[in-house]
Amino acid sequence: MAESPVLVISGASASILKGRGALQDIDQMSLMKTLCKFTKSVTTVRDIIPTLKKAIKVAQSGTPGPVFIEYPIDVLYPFDIVKKEIGLKEAKTFTQQITNWYLQKYLGNIFAGGFEQQDMTPLPVEIPQASYNKVQTCAELVAKAKRPIMIVGSQAVLPSTPPELLKNVLESLGIPCFLGGMSRGMLGRYNKLLMRHRRKDAIKDADLVILAGAVCDFRLSYGRVLNKKSKIIVINRDKKQMLKNSDIFWKPTVAVQGDVGSFLVKVSNNLKGYKCDEDWIIQLKERDEEKEKHNRKMANHPTEHHLNPMNVLFHLEEVLGDKTIMIVDGGDFVGTAAYILRPRGPLKWLDPGAFGTLGVGAGFALGAKLCFPDHDVVIIYGDGSLGFSIVEYDTFKRHKVPVMAVVGNDACWSQIAREQVPMFGTSIACDLEYTPYHQVVEGFGAKGMVMLDAKQEEETKVFEEARDIYKQGQCVLINVLIGKTKFREGSISV
Repeated sequence: MAESPVLVISGASASILKGRGALQDIDQMSLMKTLCKFTKSVTTVRDIIPTLKKAIKVAQSGTPGPVFIEYPIDVLYPFDIVKKEIGLKEAKTFTQQITNWYLQKYLGNIFAGGFEQQDMTPLPVEIPQASYNKVQTCAELVAKAKRPIMIVGSQAVLPSTPPELLKNVLESLGIPCFLGGMSRGMLGRYNKLLMRHRRKDAIKDADLVILAGAVCDFRLSYGRVLNKKSKIIVINRDKKQMLKNSDIFWKPTVAVQGDVGSFLVKVSNNLKGYKCDEDWIIQLKERDEEKEKHNRKMANHPTEHHLNPMNVLFHLEEVLGDKTIMIVDGGDFVGTAAYILRPRGPLKWLDPGAFGTLGVGAGFALGAKLCFPDHDVVIIYGDGSLGFSIVEYDTFKRHKVPVMAVVGNDACWSQIAREQVPMFGTSIACDLEYTPYHQVVEGFGAKGMVMLDAKQEEETKVFEEARDIYKQGQCVLINVLIGKTKFREGSISV
């Protein structure tokens, strides 16, 4: 949920019963405070609207993120039911009189002012903006650079800069771009500015690196890959994320706390007529294409068992249409897919993000199809992650929300085994089975298909058949049995 404004609302046991063993009596607030930007337990009816307004504002302000509101049931239930269940009894003793007095005060406080008219106008969202001086300084650095690159992160696609406008801005600047997270697809499938491979080499050779919402965490080796001789511009809504690890491995030339999209628009406006060195773009593009050719060569190598996952993904790439939203949910298979599949446009790629929250695929797919019913929604699953949400095929079917899924089934948690086996000499807890997932989804009423040892031309035919069935409004899952390759050898998940 990082960089997504999510409002989570949960019921809870009555406030008066907390800690007394009521149903679902747990300390939700302590759990959620470590994850959310804002947490609040609403104990009176009159506080419901103000709390909601504040939570929605906080969720969208700065770097968007999750917020959590807890509603004890005595705030949610009608007055008469709460009064009946609260424990008022005939006051035969002094103790009962005191108890009744307390309970009546407690009940009165819950509902006092709760039915008065309240202002429901949303609170204004606070988004940091770059100063004019910072924009001008950065524009001057770009103008002087001979070998600039831009690494774009998820923050670039946040409101209020429309993705299409940002695409035009990136093309206007003409700086070679590496796109990550939600920004994947920003430049479409093919664009001379889009670089997908050998990012480390590009960073090493660049004289200016623009981190546009990208963070120096494990994805950029904590900043160690940045050339100390390069000028570095970093833009981020969050100061802590903006300067992550800058006290150890790198130093920004200019640090801009502000919205990424609007910042790039302003810099572009200050650089009318600027043009990046064409030879630099060509050099990076040639490296990119060289790596692409190498990947295709690896895709043609037979695996010991079943199909080469790289080859499977290249065939899938050929079949998917321009109006496809890709949702990836997995480890090793998805890591391979990120190098092969090309997102069709802005906001047409969804993944678990930096936290690697496996199991999000089905939920993402449901939301994507409901928001964009005219698009094809395709989930690329690892077999391990599929286990978290395969039951959602029942949800897809019941609500008539067609979704297509491709499962890379290697009977293993391969991303873990890839480092565990060489280190410890055992695959314990990594081994799975070649489960017939295609049969599982048929139990929910979907169409299940299996790909075992097909010839290359047959792989494309299977995907085309699945696509045609999906186009008819039916849910489809293709269980693709795959073998092992050395494509991601040496990758370590730290």
